Amino acid sequence: MNAAVASRGQGPPEFLELAGHPLRWRLLCELTRSDRRVRELTELVAEPQSLVSYHLGRLRSGRLVSMRRSSADGRDAYYSVDLVRCGRLLAGAGGALHPGLRLIPPPPGSERRSPPSTHVRVLFLCTGNSARSPIAEALIEDLSGGTVVASSAGSHPKPLHPNTVRVLRERGIEWDGRRPRHVDELAGRRFGYVISLCDRLREVCPEFPGSPETIHWSIADPARDGDTDDETYPAFQSTAAELATRIGFLLRLIDTTTPPTRR
Repeated sequence: MNAAVASRGQGPPEFLELAGHPLRWRLLCELTRSDRRVRELTELVAEPQSLVSYHLGRLRSGRLVSMRRSSADGRDAYYSVDLVRCGRLLAGAGGALHPGLRLIPPPPGSERRSPPSTHVRVLFLCTGNSARSPIAEALIEDLSGGTVVASSAGSHPKPLHPNTVRVLRERGIEWDGRRPRHVDELAGRRFGYVISLCDRLREVCPEFPGSPETIHWSIADPARDGDTDDETYPAFQSTAAELATRIGFLLRLIDTTTPPTRR
């Protein structure tokens, strides 16, 4: 008996059980746009915090959503959606209904792109501009194949971390000799997307002209995960992998929508 026949008469697949509830679907949709805190989600969906927290708990138990304590305020937390897992479960849900509906999405960022006539400008921000934001800048330039012109900056710049150069070189990207920049150096420039990677910086992120799409990815500072460069390097590898995945989905978004600013 094949899987489609076996599934008849059983309950709906896991993804439909989790995401099919109207409020949980709205929460997922908001989290695909940006990592959020509970109070932000409460305002966006106009529902009581207790109800939002309950449904976030259901999504967490199904591993569609994860939670991380804020580096700005440890009493607070950011929620993010696992788009890779959502994609896999969604593909499985189609196959459970009929084998012809089983979808196998390509890995994020795997598509080949030809350079467009105009370029999308993306800015990545973190506190030191020494690890997370330069890694993101390098990865999106590499993965976009000329589609994106990227920049990065920090609120308190410090020298580029050696593991930033090391983890990018491991991916075939040379980044040595780059100078960290203060966010004020970019004041007045226009970007299509401004993406904060640090919870602390998000609280003080300046406004940029042109109404760019503002996104927050709550990512821990890998340099804090040990006392030596060798001890922190696994955290740098994990950070680069997470950023590559998120950037892959961002590039699909850029490919299918008209961003606020193209120059």
